Amino acid sequence: MKKADFILIAVVAVIVGALVFFLYGFDREGAYVQIEIDGNITETLSLNEDAIREIATENGGKNVLVIKDGEAEMREANCPDGICTHHRKIHRNGDSIICLPHKVVVSVVNERNADDIDAVA
Repeated sequence: MKKADFILIAVVAVIVGALVFFLYGFDREGAYVQIEIDGNITETLSLNEDAIREIATENGGKNVLVIKDGEAEMREANCPDGICTHHRKIHRNGDSIICLPHKVVVSVVNERNADDIDAVA
């Protein structure tokens, strides 16, 4: 291997390290979970506080959201498929769990961007 090969490997390693840091290196401090039912935000909960919320929808739907140890998961749902209960726990900004039959969206947001506009058309 030549000197240029070592330099190339080092540059690639630095770029990959920087990407990993920016994608996964930020802490969860100040992160919240937003609960939306049919497009309307009904509740915002802190990821730093353990909680259990029963989410009831107009059509008789029931979901149980559990926040524990800085992560949120959909523990129960009475929808026909129950796909949302098999979703991994969420904790990073932008993560979400969606229950289509009940029109429920649970998203992780950071306090800095909870009210920011994503785009203007």
